[in-house]
Amino acid sequence: MSQEKANEVRATILPEHGPLDENGREILLSLKNVDITFGKGDSAVRAVQDASFDIYKGETFSLVGESGSGKTTVGRAVIRVNPLAAGEIQYKGVRISGKIPHALDREVIRNIQMVFQDPAASLNERATVDYIISEGLYNFHLFKNEADRVRKVETMIEEVGLLPEHLTRYPHEFSGGQRQRIGIARAMVMEPELVVADEPISALDVSIRAQVLNLMKKFQEEKQLTYLFIAHDLSVVRFISDRIGVIYKGRIVEVAEADELFNFPLHPYTHSLISAIPIPDPELEKNKVLFTYDPSVHDYSEDKPEFACIGHGHYVYGNKKEIAEYKAIRDAGVPVKPITIRDPNAPAEPSASEASLKAAEAAAEEDFYIHPAHDTGSIWYKVFSFLLPLLGLIAMAVFSRFRHTRNAKACKSGAIAGLIFLAVVLVLFLLLIVLAVV
Repeated sequence: MSQEKANEVRATILPEHGPLDENGREILLSLKNVDITFGKGDSAVRAVQDASFDIYKGETFSLVGESGSGKTTVGRAVIRVNPLAAGEIQYKGVRISGKIPHALDREVIRNIQMVFQDPAASLNERATVDYIISEGLYNFHLFKNEADRVRKVETMIEEVGLLPEHLTRYPHEFSGGQRQRIGIARAMVMEPELVVADEPISALDVSIRAQVLNLMKKFQEEKQLTYLFIAHDLSVVRFISDRIGVIYKGRIVEVAEADELFNFPLHPYTHSLISAIPIPDPELEKNKVLFTYDPSVHDYSEDKPEFACIGHGHYVYGNKKEIAEYKAIRDAGVPVKPITIRDPNAPAEPSASEASLKAAEAAAEEDFYIHPAHDTGSIWYKVFSFLLPLLGLIAMAVFSRFRHTRNAKACKSGAIAGLIFLAVVLVLFLLLIVLAVV
């Protein structure tokens, strides 16, 4: 057994500090070539593929991408809900993915908590707020006596902006923002080091979102927390994140510091996400030109892609040619302009995506006029015309009159085949008569 494997076997508790990177920053969480697959055999779905990134102690690392890109899947893998198909997840340098000792598993649960997206679905409707917040304290015996437990729960409920008298109530008696505060209190009372926040504000009203974000920021400053913040709203992510990772169809395509990413969105998918951020000015928003990401722009048939660093702590996914282009853009130091505003006085010129959409609509309209909705050319028209050739020819004429070209062709081919068949039968019948007479 190697020394590394022996250390893994002996690791039943987490060390006080994690390993340091080349810049002296403590790596709290590390994902290394993580694959997550659902299902087996031909029905298997590869939800996350070859995901790698580090989260440093005390920072907010945001994972952004469109719905279905694999953000929540990664977050649930960190808290050991989703098993890995390949790769590993390390916490403070200790592997926490796969089968680990029971004592280490409890340490991980104690140190990594999650705030869920839907505050209504994540709270037990049959339990009081007091029990919901105290459940982790009970499971891990994190109080000296009943008075100490009550003190901790009351202190936490006040820290999230609620009152001690709310502890006797049930989740359905609260608003969405208040329920999310209860979910945050449930996580924070465990005194975790890492919190996985899975779109904690997406289900809330706009007026409540800032309050919840400020609350989370307050806890981070007071308790030295580290956040893995999962979101799809880049306008929010920009102002709360230290670093941002962009995920597309389960693959990390770009990682950089927040300002770096917004000034130099090098991957086309990142460019498209930033261009979709709404502009508060309605006049500018009306004239904004959206950038649409087209995966077909990449040619990975021969030059295989990789996740590479181009300097400035900026990582991008691409082949050697693309990486060289990204590096040249970054080294030039000229910020990339992700949002283009069309001149309202200039004649409108459709973007490439708009032009392709209009062309597709025109082709569909043309196809409709050439081939109406019921112009299918069904095989049954051929069978009908084969059995009744004369009626098939009449049907062909009617279909042609109403531009049902496919149906007309089907009737024509069936009628011709039927007439040929009848002619052959007639010839054979005449031959038999001649032979019988002779």
